[in-house]
Amino acid sequence: MKNLIVVISMLSIQFGVAFGQAAGLPQWKYVSGKEDIKVYSKAVPNSKIKALKAECMLDATTQEVIDLLLDIPAAAKWVCHAKSCVLLRKISDRELYYYTEVSLPWPLDNRDFVTHLKIWEDPETKIVTVNAPAVPGFVNEKKGKVRVRHSIGTWKIIPAGDKKVKVEYILQVDPGGLIPAHIVNMFATQAPIETFINMKRELLIRRSKNA
Repeated sequence: MKNLIVVISMLSIQFGVAFGQAAGLPQWKYVSGKEDIKVYSKAVPNSKIKALKAECMLDATTQEVIDLLLDIPAAAKWVCHAKSCVLLRKISDRELYYYTEVSLPWPLDNRDFVTHLKIWEDPETKIVTVNAPAVPGFVNEKKGKVRVRHSIGTWKIIPAGDKKVKVEYILQVDPGGLIPAHIVNMFATQAPIETFINMKRELLIRRSKNA
């Protein structure tokens, strides 16, 4: 019976992939990478800005990654182009709102947004999903900054052995303002690599301090 379930599951996955390809749905395509970090992109219907997916193996526990994501002010140390991150409201140990300003090179205006972060763990697989969409409200729009109105970010933390996890990050964002789509797509493929390299370093520093 167990073997039958496995076979049916595999057929369902293969059929789903085949159907998606046959229907012409956008597929993830590898665009860049460094060390064990891989970045993929795919077209988004009715948008010139591509969605991104980055994958990386980390020498960390699930809780260590969660603790880092919840340390909002520290995000400016490791999230690429993050100028500042400020906690706005903590709902619980697994839900909060925070404000981010993203630094962009001249002559572009900096971007800012408010994120609603929620953490959920699957009790069976122990896979942790962190949803972090941009939301309206909380902070008035500021002169000289462009408010990001559409951003959907998702972290997935997958246990991969003793003090190791696989982290997957998916982002779909429209930065707004007058930035050519090809410029956004070009820079966006490098940002996840820098972010994961910085993330690795920050996790190592924290672990050494707690040793």
